[in-house]
Parts: sequence; structure tokens; C-alpha cells
Amino acid sequence: MGVNVIRYSENNEVKWGVVLQGDQVVPIQGTYESLSEFLKYGVPLAKQVIKTPIDTVYLKDLAILSPVTEPARIVCQGANYSSHRHESGLDGSRPPYNLIFTKADSSLTGAYDDIICPSHVQLLDYEIELGLVIGTAINEPVEVTEQNIHQYVAGIVIANDVSARDTQIMEMQWYKGKSYRTFCPVGPYLYLLDEGETSLLGQLSLNLWVNGELRQAADTSQLLYKPAETLTELAGLMNLSPGDLILTGTTGGVCLKMNGEIIQKIINPSLSHEEKVQFFVESQQGNRYLKNGDIVRCEIKSLDGSIDLGVQENRVVVPTVVETTFK
Repeated sequence: MGVNVIRYSENNEVKWGVVLQGDQVVPIQGTYESLSEFLKYGVPLAKQVIKTPIDTVYLKDLAILSPVTEPARIVCQGANYSSHRHESGLDGSRPPYNLIFTKADSSLTGAYDDIICPSHVQLLDYEIELGLVIGTAINEPVEVTEQNIHQYVAGIVIANDVSARDTQIMEMQWYKGKSYRTFCPVGPYLYLLDEGETSLLGQLSLNLWVNGELRQAADTSQLLYKPAETLTELAGLMNLSPGDLILTGTTGGVCLKMNGEIIQKIINPSLSHEEKVQFFVESQQGNRYLKNGDIVRCEIKSLDGSIDLGVQENRVVVPTVVETTFK
């Protein structure tokens, strides 16, 4: 059975620990500056301390940090659930290609940190996703299968692919619209998979709430492009390193709603960019985009209850713009 580990700050020192049932954490000896370093040196110790826990601290007393650390590639799959494809104005069937994009690693933030919405962003959206943490360097094409995926994936995390839809859609810049600082809450736990548990990657339930209202609910059996085939494709075009993060896509229930009429209007060459933006923002009214003070809660668990990635809960903060008059 795998183990949940956390990265946390205590007395201004960054540490790693194994989460026990309840509210206790067993600190892991050693200092690991990055997730890559922890995967190389700390994992054996994590699996030892779970067998003979001695000193423990309470989870509630710790400042939880993202288990994924900079530097890291964040590689994302887009429109990878039929329900999300439908609400985005796309055909719901599996497309002929895997949609791949990236996020800046400076968007990483903790499971309980604030999501800071830039003041110019009008359409702030959420996307719960299963994150795969790479455990082995991939520097050449490899064939990843359901049988050998444990050789490449060290563990799994909850991730929220926060998105500024007005930037993403109207500027056609997914990287920019999804890479603002704090736009990738990760954790709280990194679940280190055992070899025999990789079949559970297709048996995980994803749920996201906003202010207590369930907005997204699905399970990973609904993924159109599965983890093994996606890793095989990525290995054919790029290098991946231990500690890199693969986001597998989000399900239906996001705020963004598109249809053919909206798409045709925003690509109409006779309209100015400003006119298109105004139309697009107006078309999204009533879709309950995130606003200042909203609480976004995410959970991912296996259907059989053996894996629980914890609870991620982030508050949305829109900074107040203070006008300064110079004399």
C-alpha cells in the first residue's frame, strides 16, 4: 500500500513527513530542497517510518506547502473529458489528437494558500485535475503501458488548473491565461504509489465545490486519453524529469460555456478585438465565475477508499487597486 507524504514548514524550516490516519504526521529525516531530491533520497525513508513511527507532530499545526516544487515542467492535457468538451462547444467523442499545453511552474502554490486573481481578469475559472508526478527521467521514446507505468509515475496529487478565461480564449494564449502566480494549487498530499496500485489510476473520483456547492464530479475512468498512452506520446516528443507534473485534464462543470454561435462571433474578422472581448464577457454572464472571497474545495479519492489525496481548499482574493495621485 502506498503512503501519503506532505511538504510543510515548521519553525521556518521546510520538511517532509508521512501522514498517518487521523491528524498526525511522522517527520522524515533529512533535508530535501526539491521534490526531485525527495524522490531520489527521501522515498525509502518515508516507507520505513510508516512501519515504525516514533516522533509525530499534528497536521493542524503545520503550514502545508505544495509537494511539487520549482523547477518543474507542468504539462497539461486539455479537453480530455467528454463532459468538458460538450460545454466548451466541442464534439464529445474522443478527438483524433491529444491536446497538450503547459503552465509556468511559478503558478505552483499550496493546498490552503490564496488564489490571487489579477485585477484585470474578469472570468476566473477552476479545473480540478488528477496530477501525475514523474518519478523516472524520460530522455527518449518509451512505450508506457498499464503494466509498467509504475516505473515512470512516482505518485499522484490533486491539482487545480485555475484559468483566466478572458485571457485564454480572447488572446488565444492558454499558457498565459493559466500561468499567473498561484494559478496551480497542488496537494495537500503526494500519494506514493505502490507497483500494484497503478490500476487505481482509472478508478479515482474527482469532486470540486465552490462555497459548499458541488460543481464538478467525475471519475478517471472517463478520461479520453489515458495516462499510459499520454506518457508514451510525451516521451516521443520531449524529456521529462523526476518531479515534473502531468495534469490529466478536467471534467464538466467549469464556469466556461461555449457554443457555435459564441465561437463564430469571437473569430469574426469584421469585429475589433475590443468588440469581441465585450461580446465574450457578456456571453459568460450568469455562469458564476469565481469572485473575491469564494472558497474552492477539491477532493480526489479512489472508488474503493484505499487512496485519499486529502482536501484542498483555497480562497479567491482579488487585490484592491489603490490609485495614487502624484503631485
